[in-house]
Amino acid sequence: MNKWTWEVQNSEFLEKTIGRCQEKKIILPTFEQLKNPETIPSNIRNKLKNIGLHDTNPLNLFRINWCNDSSTGDIGQINYLEIPKEITGVNARIIGVVGRYFPTGAHKVGATYGCLIPYLITGRFNPEYHKAVWPSTGNYCRGGAFNSVLLSVHSVAILPEEMSKERFEWLKNLGAEIYATHGCESNVKEIYDKCHELEAESDEYLILNQFDQFGNSIWHYEITGYTIEKLFAQIKSNESRLSGYISATGSAGTIGAGDYLRKKFPHLKIVASEALQCPTLFMNGFGGHRIEGIGDKHIPWIHNVKNTDCVAAIDDEQTLRLLRLFNEPSGKDWLVKHGVDENSVSKLNELGISSICNLLSAIKLAKYYEMNDNDVIFTIFTDSVDMYGSRLKEMNAKFGSYSLIKAEVDWTSILKQQSIDYFKELNYNDKKAIHNLKYFTWVEQQGKDVEELNAQWYDENYWDEKFSVVPTWDKLIEEFNQRAGVK
Repeated sequence: MNKWTWEVQNSEFLEKTIGRCQEKKIILPTFEQLKNPETIPSNIRNKLKNIGLHDTNPLNLFRINWCNDSSTGDIGQINYLEIPKEITGVNARIIGVVGRYFPTGAHKVGATYGCLIPYLITGRFNPEYHKAVWPSTGNYCRGGAFNSVLLSVHSVAILPEEMSKERFEWLKNLGAEIYATHGCESNVKEIYDKCHELEAESDEYLILNQFDQFGNSIWHYEITGYTIEKLFAQIKSNESRLSGYISATGSAGTIGAGDYLRKKFPHLKIVASEALQCPTLFMNGFGGHRIEGIGDKHIPWIHNVKNTDCVAAIDDEQTLRLLRLFNEPSGKDWLVKHGVDENSVSKLNELGISSICNLLSAIKLAKYYEMNDNDVIFTIFTDSVDMYGSRLKEMNAKFGSYSLIKAEVDWTSILKQQSIDYFKELNYNDKKAIHNLKYFTWVEQQGKDVEELNAQWYDENYWDEKFSVVPTWDKLIEEFNQRAGVK
């Protein structure tokens, strides 16, 4: 079983990377600083006040955290949104940490940082030669292209051709080399095939695959998990209990925060959310769907399936209809007229399509376990409506303008009548059956070691060892920054 070593692999590559950071005035933030952004040096925080959230300025690396204050440009409180009970229809509190206020407007930029850092600090990446390849179903390649620009590195974005127009335009404006592969969000194998094609063409293509790079889940374990723990401490009452954590599986990076939370809250229910049209975890199913950003038809290598308690399969039609309800003027008017606080309605644009998927999964969880006012469920609002304006236009063209009648139908049929259908509590053998699906993608197709696949299930220390590397990373980051000498 191959293990990553933290010794320098190529001193020449490391020197070139340090030189690039000196040239571009790049300081690498430690994971400790991203966990506790109030510890970021005051001189950097002062400079950030004059830098736009989405500017390709190296100091924006320090904004890869959940606490950016969009009004002041400084570090603020954790960005979160509690969805009112008038919308959810359940007594449990449902709270999402908001990804809109990351650079690029989505939390996936954190995963790209987690994947890139091990290569930078151990001399595995040559900025003068390598092209950074970011295989993705949407936001990951955007985050990767953003980080690549900061390093003046040639970036390659690979994503399905049916992703939203906004994503392609954003990548083009950033100067990324773009490959649009066949299909929709669930066509992940086609993305892998393109990666292999590029690798065969030249060794200058360095594949940073979010589906098998543990830096993805490590970032979320360390940063997102800790952030939710901290937020719960802020918002809880004396009787509150952290009862649920919901994450769309996608690359299985974000659900890694559940591994952290499980250690703090052992009775927590961790729920994997996916599209009903492609129910891979729910029933080993396949198909195409429209919940952008959550690729399916396989189980990511970095998914600790043994730590997943339930699966919720969400109809993509429901997510798109709620996108209209939450954003069209008639939808917002209807919600306000029926008792939803106007301020809460104004913030619903912080939920993109996969965020709505997570919200519906949280409602199912609350209903399945008959949760009450003392139960708090956390989820991730990964991105916002900013990436889906074209989808709203498409639906208006196809179905006609949105109206108060359509709003009432959508609220009643989707939110008020949301059921526990397509919600599955996993037993031991259910989990093992899902884990075993990794064999066909990763061992047969991608050349992974079956010994390591078995270790993921049977070795009690496997996942703890993966998630324990952050102190080592932070030490190497600090040494890297000292050698670069950027102040």
